[in-house]
Amino acid sequence: MLALKIAEEVRDALAERRPVVALETTIVTHGMPYPENVATARSLESKIRAGGAVPATIAVIGGAVRVGLSHSELESFATTRGVLKLSRNDLAYALATGQPGATTVAATMICAHLAGIRVFATGGIGGVHRVAETTFDISADLEELARTPVAVVCAGAKALLDLPKTLEYLETRGVPVVGYGTSEFPAFWSRRSGLPVPLRMDSVSQIAAMLGVKWSLGLAGGAVIANPVDAADEIPAAEMSSYIDTAVAEAAAGGIAGKAVTPFILARLVELTGGRSLRTNIALVQSNARLAAELAAATQAMARTS
Repeated sequence: MLALKIAEEVRDALAERRPVVALETTIVTHGMPYPENVATARSLESKIRAGGAVPATIAVIGGAVRVGLSHSELESFATTRGVLKLSRNDLAYALATGQPGATTVAATMICAHLAGIRVFATGGIGGVHRVAETTFDISADLEELARTPVAVVCAGAKALLDLPKTLEYLETRGVPVVGYGTSEFPAFWSRRSGLPVPLRMDSVSQIAAMLGVKWSLGLAGGAVIANPVDAADEIPAAEMSSYIDTAVAEAAAGGIAGKAVTPFILARLVELTGGRSLRTNIALVQSNARLAAELAAATQAMARTS
């Protein structure tokens, strides 16, 4: 039997049909160093509360899916060693063996759906990796977006990926990719990728209405809500590309593969940019949390009137 432990605050909000926003924990254990990881996680929860929604940070702890963590639980989790980076393929393994696990985009979507949460805020989605035609390295996030009905608010996909192929994959699998107030797909640290976003919407109410229609039609899967990082916080794409090329080459030379690739490259980018990439990462995920709170409130309001 699945152990799904929903924090009282989250459970009450769901029962009362108040807005709830899911948050992942890979950013805590594999995406940022301590103590910035804890400070960022707490700031995301604060942004969501300020937007009138309830945050639900998700992790696997003690053989259970935990939906909503206390400050002390979050602090303890952030400093735990040997935390697994969980996706669809090993979520059941962590639950069965009792090992601690941080949820990626894919795993967070699964757990959010189990709890009845429709909106999730993250930094950036995974995607098709460079030279995937030879490595077959494609993030499980994309397939999860095609099957699990959760809207993912993000700053696009990380620019270290093959963004054109990522967009093609999402289109093939029927996943709406909506640019919030932008006609260009954002590239995580950068506002621009040079690629047109498939769909554009300029208001949260429009996005909420689209999601309502999509799910009422019985169309499977979620949606990508691409929210560009604020101009004051971005690292322009032309500048960022040189750092990314260096980090990607170092990962390949070091034989780093699979789930270890992205954490390695993110850590190297912090070093190569003198900490700028980390500051941008924090800023963009905070912006996504604010937007996700607005979207969760709008979707709940529409659900109550439908």
